[in-house]
This record gives sequence, structure tokens and C-alpha cells, in this order.
Amino acid sequence: MSTESNKTIARREAEEFEGKGNLKVADKVFAPAYRLHFPGYPPMDVEGHKMLISAFHTGFPDMRITVEEQVAEGNRVTNRVMLTGTNTGDFQGMPSTGKQVTITGINMMQFEDGQIVEIRGVLDVMGLMQQLGAIPAPAQA
Repeated sequence: MSTESNKTIARREAEEFEGKGNLKVADKVFAPAYRLHFPGYPPMDVEGHKMLISAFHTGFPDMRITVEEQVAEGNRVTNRVMLTGTNTGDFQGMPSTGKQVTITGINMMQFEDGQIVEIRGVLDVMGLMQQLGAIPAPAQA
């Protein structure tokens, strides 16, 4: 597959699967041996990643992810993403706050035969928890 094809698949994974919560996309973009590496969690397969996305959409039903930038080389694509949403449902054991959040993240993807075999993702969880009021934000100067 070409680098441009991989970039298209990477965007679809971020914006449709993660951002819109369209779990059916997973069956098309992920290889059978797929693994997600996300700080604080053990490596996840496709089903584990679906559960993680469902948990985010439970807490943020209007969640959207936008790819802000892509860098690709060979069989790897990196997306820099922006996640926005309103916390109107329970999230990670916390009740709804009604607060809107905007955070950034990066997903580094590896491809084989037109499918994603691995993602190493990082999300600004500290910023998310600060915006939700779960931990204090840094003092303003």
C-alpha cells in the first residue's frame, strides 16, 4: 500500500472509529493481530480498543476527533489529533460534570498490507482531568 493510502486509513481510524465511535470501522482498518499501546493500560487487541472507545463515548457522547496533522514515512503514519466533547455521562468512575473539554493526542501507527497492526497512542489525560475538575489546574501567573 502507498503512503497516501495509509494516511487515508489512519485518518479514518481517528475520525470515524475513535471520533465518531463507529465500531464497525475497526473490522476494516485493523489487522487480526492488532495491538494498541496506551499509557496506563496493558496492550489491547481490537476488542479492548473498542471497549476503550465506548467508555470515552459514554462519558462524552458528542466527542469528536479531528486530525490536525499527519506525518508519514514508509509503513508508518503519525496523527496529531484534537479531541473535543462535553462530559454528559459517567467517565472512568466519575459522574458527569457537564464541562466541555479540548485535548490533544498523538497516535503512531504501523501498517502491514493496508491495515493497522499497531498503534502507540498518547492523550493529554492530565489536561483532560484538569478540565473536568478532577485535579487542580496549575496556578496562573
